[in-house]
Amino acid sequence: MSRKLTFDYIIVGTGPAGAVIAKTLSDNKEVSVLVLEAGGNNDKDTPIKDSTFALELEEQFFPQYFWQGEGVPQEELDERAFEWTTGRLLGGGSSINGEQYVRPTSAVFREWEKLLGPLWSPRRAIRRFKKLEKYNGETDDLNARGFNGRIDIRQAPVNPTSMAEKLTTAIERATGYPEILDYNDPKTPLGPFTRWQLYQNPKGRRESSSTAFLSSDIMTPSGRGVNGRKLKVFFNSTALRVLFDKKRATGVEFLKEGRRIRAYAQKKVIISAGINSAQLLMLSGIGPAALLKEAGIPVIFNNPNVGKRLRNHTLNFAAFTTNPNDAALPANDPDALYTGGAFLPDPTGVNSNRRAVQLIGIGSDSTLTLAVLYLRPKSRGSIKIQNKDPLKIVLADEGFLTNPDDMEAVKNIFRTYVKNIAAELASIDPSYQLVSPTLDMIEDDAQLEEYIKQNFDHNHHQQSSLRMAPLKKGGVVDRTGHVHGVEDLIVADASIIPFTVDGNTSAATFLIGYTIARQLVSPDKKGRRQPSEGEEE
Repeated sequence: MSRKLTFDYIIVGTGPAGAVIAKTLSDNKEVSVLVLEAGGNNDKDTPIKDSTFALELEEQFFPQYFWQGEGVPQEELDERAFEWTTGRLLGGGSSINGEQYVRPTSAVFREWEKLLGPLWSPRRAIRRFKKLEKYNGETDDLNARGFNGRIDIRQAPVNPTSMAEKLTTAIERATGYPEILDYNDPKTPLGPFTRWQLYQNPKGRRESSSTAFLSSDIMTPSGRGVNGRKLKVFFNSTALRVLFDKKRATGVEFLKEGRRIRAYAQKKVIISAGINSAQLLMLSGIGPAALLKEAGIPVIFNNPNVGKRLRNHTLNFAAFTTNPNDAALPANDPDALYTGGAFLPDPTGVNSNRRAVQLIGIGSDSTLTLAVLYLRPKSRGSIKIQNKDPLKIVLADEGFLTNPDDMEAVKNIFRTYVKNIAAELASIDPSYQLVSPTLDMIEDDAQLEEYIKQNFDHNHHQQSSLRMAPLKKGGVVDRTGHVHGVEDLIVADASIIPFTVDGNTSAATFLIGYTIARQLVSPDKKGRRQPSEGEEE
């Protein structure tokens, strides 16, 4: 690689945003694209392609597919520390996540539109989701779903088990929200359901950004474009920093097989590195000046917003005994993964039309576990580099429960939803009894708070550390992902989410990648106009 490597675009990362952008840009056979992936191509590995491994992968039983790291001990959680990881392989996090496809609701996009302008309106977001998805399931609104896109989405299982039916009925009775068929229909964002929508092809195999956008019709397994496509993917290539000529991004320095290599971009450098994007910006000289100077990094642009406003949904669990005659999943469909669930508003009645709670049924032979996510946290975290070593893990402080309102919100979910669901489930089938937390614990405020702290877990929904917003409103990038203060540098991944999504983050990240890619291919002047003044989040 002694010759100078020059491309039109360089993309760092093959997750949901990076892969979409790579495919969209290289659709023009005159455009050359280099994609850097720190891991390898593991699409044919059984734990990656076989969906039954999805929940085990999330628990990190296969560390060879992950960036390995640990966050800062959390003060509000008795100094417990949680993993700071994402996928290090083709497809990034989409190759190792829990496969749930959840679009942000229109309420979220209305916030985005108010801050960023019409490019991020609910109408346009829905139109782009329809272009992306190949939905294999039922819906009450065919006009809201896409059936010819590249992302296979399977609604599973076709025939829910009695365990899923009982849980769904209990949630319906406990909350008053009727069962819904399609939670990604903008008209039915709230309610319980028996069938999740999963990133899977019709046979149940995992669908990732790799299988959808870097598949055999796009590139060879070795990473070379096919059918005249000027696309190259370099595997085992870790980005170290973005190169600049004054304020213009000109390329990327990366580590491949022990060698430092430089590649140059004639048009744009695009960072789609997920939780590593903030670190890469800071290593490249964009971030809080004092922190960069302390690390010995020349400052390209002083932006104190870099690494701030980090957000993650909360995650807790409730466990029930079950009826031994009830199967968690259909015997002929273990890829269905989940046993019913729900999206619900805040149980106090605040913003009763907005999602605030996600409930996920995870069944086994003897236990029904209910994952409890609070989707509208107020707590903020931060990301800081330790020094200028690009291989040193960042200091990631997710700030869980630092805003006391979040603890109250989680307690309210247990006091109202979990308690009432437990009562209804027991009335449907006495075999189903709440065992963790016990009803006594829910009734005692101090015990419930301690249970939440000790039962707290991490769900890999990190977002917003490089917020998409005007600079004066805490922004790092503008509405099209361009980094403030420099030229020809874009960030496109979940780190730029401006207002927290109300569900899993991967669908939003696919949308971000596709929206930014379309702007690069065919700029939308209306989408670029100055935004109306939005309230600070």
